[in-house]
Amino acid sequence: MTKKRTPRVVTVEQVNARKKGEPPPAQVASTGLYTGKIFQLDRDTVRFPDQAIAEMDIIRHPGASAIVPFLSDPDGEDPQLLLLRQYRYAAGGYIYEVPAGRLDGDESPADCAVRELKEETGCTADRMEPLFTMFTTPGFTDEKIHVFMATGLSHGEAAREADEFADVVIMPLAEALELIRIGEIMDAKSALSILYVAGFKTRL
Repeated sequence: MTKKRTPRVVTVEQVNARKKGEPPPAQVASTGLYTGKIFQLDRDTVRFPDQAIAEMDIIRHPGASAIVPFLSDPDGEDPQLLLLRQYRYAAGGYIYEVPAGRLDGDESPADCAVRELKEETGCTADRMEPLFTMFTTPGFTDEKIHVFMATGLSHGEAAREADEFADVVIMPLAEALELIRIGEIMDAKSALSILYVAGFKTRL
């Protein structure tokens, strides 16, 4: 029977008061189990902060960039976004998303954001502003998504991959927020990115 640990409840002040350099979880060994087109699955032997040893299956991912594209001035009364209504097999159909895609080789997050915006919407941006970086599911993958805000859009031709099926949707930010509230925007990176720009980058 696995021994259960009682979680500690601490304040932010207590966390900040801890000594810097406390030992984080450390990889003791790693065995590759599977390598696919998008990710690699490894089985790692890990030493935890209490020095206990355990095995964990970890998905290694190159990372990705996501973009919140504003078709109009973010400081305007009713700013307009460009979203994708994209087919996702794993989600069982079409879902709303912000444009996004994985990093290609040594590509920087900013270069990836510029490329993905062009490929998925056909647009280029006068300004691509970095916002924040998020872990998607840190319980089992190291994937990070770097989120950007794009403004000053110019239209062009999209160049999607063969397995991408999506419509570009012009949507007021207020409507996107309502779709998040009622559960119509279920993609986590998209919901968080839209909430971020609404809270910190607009006058809503």
